[in-house]
Amino acid sequence: MLTSKTCYEIFERSIMKYHVTDEVDQPLHIPFEEATIENLLFKKNWIDTVQWHLEDIIRDPAIDPVMALKVKRRIDKSNQDRTDLVEVIDNIIFREVESVTTLQDAGINTETPGWAIDRLSILALKIYHMDKEANRKDADESHIKSCRQKLKVLMEQKVDMLTSIDQLLEDLAAGRKKMKLYKQMKMYNDPALNPVLYKK
Repeated sequence: MLTSKTCYEIFERSIMKYHVTDEVDQPLHIPFEEATIENLLFKKNWIDTVQWHLEDIIRDPAIDPVMALKVKRRIDKSNQDRTDLVEVIDNIIFREVESVTTLQDAGINTETPGWAIDRLSILALKIYHMDKEANRKDADESHIKSCRQKLKVLMEQKVDMLTSIDQLLEDLAAGRKKMKLYKQMKMYNDPALNPVLYKK
């Protein structure tokens, strides 16, 4: 069974690899075999990491409007890719627990393991970047102090999130929780469901 520690270690590896060049257009080389959950987790975080930097770029007040639209379209695609990957990860976890007999009083979470792992991926990015801000040589003391305090909170959140994800996975494996899969059904990306698109 997958563990949160494995997920987080893969996310850290992806983040460090991205920041070797820190370029949103750099090629992706995944250091795990195709069709493995490790491969998917690395790819998932890579998408998140590139998108993190695209979100920085688009907030430049001096950005050219044509470039801004291109970046926005890229962010939209990234969000869809991210959603698709979370659903693939959830499908893998679901297949692992599908045959487990759930207890009569088994509960259900508001989010699936895949979406909890998605939040862990974003948290890994927050921790990386907040740590960087907390150690900036060109920032004043108040900035450093504020970022160190925020980093402390993020590290506490990391412990809580790792624990919660492992508890969820263990509960699913033991039948104490049941898992259902709901597709995201993002309507704005579907030409048949977005009125701006189907009325053209």
